[in-house]
Amino acid sequence: MRFTTLLFLSLVLGLSGCGRRSENEQATAPSTESKSYDSRAKVAEQQNAVKTDPAALKQQDVSLNQADAANAASQAIERKIIRNANLTVEVTSPPESQRKISTIAESHQGFVVTSEATQRTTEDASKPLITVNLVVRVPAAQFNQTMEEIRALGARIIQEKTTGQDVTEEFMDLEARIKNQKALETQFLEIMKRAAKVEDALNVQRELAEVRTEIEKLEGRKRFLENQASLSTITVTLQSPTQIVNAAGFWYSIKSAFSDGVEAATAIVLFLIRLVIALLPILIFIVLPIALIARFISKRMGRRRLAKAREEDPEAAT
Repeated sequence: MRFTTLLFLSLVLGLSGCGRRSENEQATAPSTESKSYDSRAKVAEQQNAVKTDPAALKQQDVSLNQADAANAASQAIERKIIRNANLTVEVTSPPESQRKISTIAESHQGFVVTSEATQRTTEDASKPLITVNLVVRVPAAQFNQTMEEIRALGARIIQEKTTGQDVTEEFMDLEARIKNQKALETQFLEIMKRAAKVEDALNVQRELAEVRTEIEKLEGRKRFLENQASLSTITVTLQSPTQIVNAAGFWYSIKSAFSDGVEAATAIVLFLIRLVIALLPILIFIVLPIALIARFISKRMGRRRLAKAREEDPEAAT
């Protein structure tokens, strides 16, 4: 009887404990779900705030623009562009402008490669036309400033041409080829260290010499491109102002006709002088000896006829 009573009490207690546990689980489940829902709601609110906040959007756009600008700047710095310019300027005094251009080039860490001056005579002998040709090299960063200062020297720009050649692709290709050739050179050096025969060592050394020659050629081309890209070339032609002549009017026509007549007469006289000078050797070395020989022959034949006539008729000959 006692055993049955104890068994009944233990079953009642176990059922009551399970009921309380299920109630606690049901009570705590809504709180956990509510917490997870609250966290998701907070994340959604933050995302909506970022989307609707203009300041946040502006900050995000600015950061992206700055990243793009930094990337573009890095690409622009790495580019190799050869810039050249040809400039023809009309100046009052070409020699003075020549000295000023030399000063401009030196002030921009540049230098004058060549400088040549030519002079042409005009109708007014006191005012000859002077033309100066200069080749100037300046750093690429100073190219635009140097061009502006050279333009400011002249009263009129007759001709201007600027060219640019992008050699970035060739430069990068040269760097890759140099890297590959140096790696091949390293491999040949390792093979030479392990060469057991003299013949093998000589063969490797010959291959190594060819690789080294190719590396030097590629490095020379790379240095040339670096020099051309780092220093821009400006070719400047300085001219004196051309005189504008009024080609209309009666007196101008008379003057032109007289000048043309003088030029024609001068040309005829020069032609005759040249003709005489050209024929003089022919007269001396060909015509004169022939004339002397003909005269000698004619005299001799005359003497023979006279002697024959005397023999035939001595009285008639006397």
